[in-house]
Amino acid sequence: MPSPEFFQVLPVSDALTLLDSHWQPQPGSETIATADALGRVLAADVHSPEQAPAFRKSAVDGYALRAADTYGASQSLPAFLSLRGELKMGEAPKDDIDAGEALLIHTGGMLPASADAVVMLEYTQSIHEAEIEVLRAAAPGENVIQAGEDVAEGALVLPRLHQLRPQDIGGLLAVGITEVKALSPPRVGILSCGDELAPPEADITPGMVRDINAYILSALAEKLGALPLRFGIASDRLDEYRQRAEAGFAACDILLLSAGSSVSARDYTRDVINGLGEPGVLQHGLATKPGKPTIIALCQGKPVIGLPGNPVSALLVAWQTLPHLIARYLGRKPQAPDTVRARLSQRVASVTGREDWVAVNLSQSEDGMTAAEPIFGKSNLIFTLVDADGLLRLPLNTGGYQAGSMVDVAMF
Repeated sequence: MPSPEFFQVLPVSDALTLLDSHWQPQPGSETIATADALGRVLAADVHSPEQAPAFRKSAVDGYALRAADTYGASQSLPAFLSLRGELKMGEAPKDDIDAGEALLIHTGGMLPASADAVVMLEYTQSIHEAEIEVLRAAAPGENVIQAGEDVAEGALVLPRLHQLRPQDIGGLLAVGITEVKALSPPRVGILSCGDELAPPEADITPGMVRDINAYILSALAEKLGALPLRFGIASDRLDEYRQRAEAGFAACDILLLSAGSSVSARDYTRDVINGLGEPGVLQHGLATKPGKPTIIALCQGKPVIGLPGNPVSALLVAWQTLPHLIARYLGRKPQAPDTVRARLSQRVASVTGREDWVAVNLSQSEDGMTAAEPIFGKSNLIFTLVDADGLLRLPLNTGGYQAGSMVDVAMF
């Protein structure tokens, strides 16, 4: 018999809130190379060990000079300056410039100490190799990047719990930070259960199916920045299921159990989860289709999710729950999926009291609008998702959407 709580279903968001009220994640940290830290979450504030840039530099190709030497210069009355030479990239100026002198400089080149401006090449004219005309006046600081203008020494570069982006990697390396302390990614363990399951590489016999849930779930976990751990396939025998679940639970931070389709496997999952530690099962049953039989639990401070056995249900529930779990483990808010506004091509119905998810294809209609075409199929047909561009959410108690409705499609 199903548990009494099974029929007291909760919306997914409420079930996650319930879990959060019991869960206080304790992530570890590790020191890693900055160059390899894309997507990782900082475990501590990062301060710059030096100012950047370290010296005054030119923002353009032109001539470094004293702004006062160009005051009043114009096309009709240019300022004449002696050319002191050219500053090569990667070199510091060997000599300073005096009044009435200029130095050819390139973008990023270091200014001489007495130069306070750079005039762009297009506002100058070469008379001969030792003299130039300046055709417009320059202001002090014009086209000059000051030392420390980008970041000051000791300044906070990035805060704790910031997730590193490509530009962050560049900024850290620019001030010589070659290592950072990052939160260790959560280890997401995945255990499948069912006598009918076989590894994907197996030659299956009639009645057997290949276990794809473990690979779907591990791919999703990896995409979300977690470290997936696949613990294989347990049989429908309670003792083996419990033994493998306990071993996997000890090795991970979040455990996903994908139960087989037999009644015994479904019943065992609840017992197995409760045997992993207190408080155990918090919610059995979600107000969502597919995915109603899902179990939400916390055992010894670790979330455990009992997922349906069929692949589409397992993926869609994990798609709604795993981003939240991983983000909260890392102290961050989950990122909402990208959405596309589209016009629904046909009516889609929904049952009162639950949230429905429907796979859709997107296409361009003749009037230039994006059209959303529902893909209807049974919940164990994985290619309904393979063929889809995204998912349409039908909120609780809406009754669905009429053809022609404008809807938001969550993109895969």
